[in-house]
Amino acid sequence: MTFDNLQIIQRILDAIKQGGYTIPTDIQKQAIPIVLSGRDLIGCAQTGTGKTAAFAVPILQLLEQSPIQGRRYIRALVLTPTRELAVQIGEKFYGYGKYTKIRSAVIYGGVNQHSQVRALHEGVDVLIATPGRLMDLMNQRYVNLDRVQILVLDEADRMLDMGFIHDVKKIISRIPQKRQTLFFSATMPSEIVKLSQSILKAPLKIEVTPEHPTADNVKQELYYVDKANKKSLLIHVLQKNPIDSALIFTRTKHGADKVASFIKAAGIKAEAIHGNKSQNARQSALKKFKDKHIKVLVATDIASRGIDISNLSHVINFDIPNEPETYVHRIGRTGRAGASGIAFSFCDVDERGYIKNIHKLINGEIPVIHEHPFPMKAVGQKEEAASLSRSRARNNSRWFERRRRRRR
Repeated sequence: MTFDNLQIIQRILDAIKQGGYTIPTDIQKQAIPIVLSGRDLIGCAQTGTGKTAAFAVPILQLLEQSPIQGRRYIRALVLTPTRELAVQIGEKFYGYGKYTKIRSAVIYGGVNQHSQVRALHEGVDVLIATPGRLMDLMNQRYVNLDRVQILVLDEADRMLDMGFIHDVKKIISRIPQKRQTLFFSATMPSEIVKLSQSILKAPLKIEVTPEHPTADNVKQELYYVDKANKKSLLIHVLQKNPIDSALIFTRTKHGADKVASFIKAAGIKAEAIHGNKSQNARQSALKKFKDKHIKVLVATDIASRGIDISNLSHVINFDIPNEPETYVHRIGRTGRAGASGIAFSFCDVDERGYIKNIHKLINGEIPVIHEHPFPMKAVGQKEEAASLSRSRARNNSRWFERRRRRRR
């Protein structure tokens, strides 16, 4: 199947082909006809599956085929958790819609609102926004959502993680109930399921995972290490390997700051980015990293969403993610555009279950590096204790069996 088979109007089809795309991804093949039909949709798909085009293309077509007279107003609203994702989505809408009359705008926090307010005054058909800045501009009466026809919630699970769900609910309450709602999330925790049930009407559901979860050109290595030795192992890896640039992932914001601090204390230039950093600080750190002024960037998963770094040589999972799909997303930051990349993962005792889930998802096992200065002692102790427990259980079982036989 090609995009020609999806009944996309020629103006948008020409823009898609100019972008070098001819064959739609699985989620695009399934979602585009559903959205064009006007149905509500739940899309369970991670980054890298092509979901932005899956909603941007049909939204542009629906709006283009229903022109309005007079002043423009917001007819489609896309909510997304971070500035990086908002900008990325805005670029897609502009690219796919460049031959249409549809006008889009992007608003996000951390920057002066003047240019965003000016764009709103000029009139837009599609608004891509982060919840915090949108609420702010709504409270200032710069945004009117009374005539929104299509609502998109992108990365809904990340909005939950970032504490945006209450803002999202307030925003939805200001949108007409008679609308089309498109809901995208990489995972479906219970609170996200409840939210989807409260805002969608008879939705169709599609679930898509990449055919090849991890790229063949990314070399993966797994280090088992005690939690107390993770810092020492990280410095060892950074100093002993030919690392041009490394993106390091931690589970928490506080953890990102701590990791960046001890890396800098070891004489290696590093910065941290996470949700508590101002937008200017995040953009400054990212620019330093891209310009090779610093060797290491430490990030949380949320802060890294939408970041595209070319020629990234290494990804290091200082903390193993508790969602296997997140692992795939992380290591996919390296090995882009045919280049090779390396992904190191540091696993302590409490994270071994996460590794098992990752192995199930990728349908294989990450090669283990046994020869390093900080092998996991706790594993041996834990396995020895488990072995002793099994031995005691067997002995107890034999004792009870002998007693049972004597009684006979």
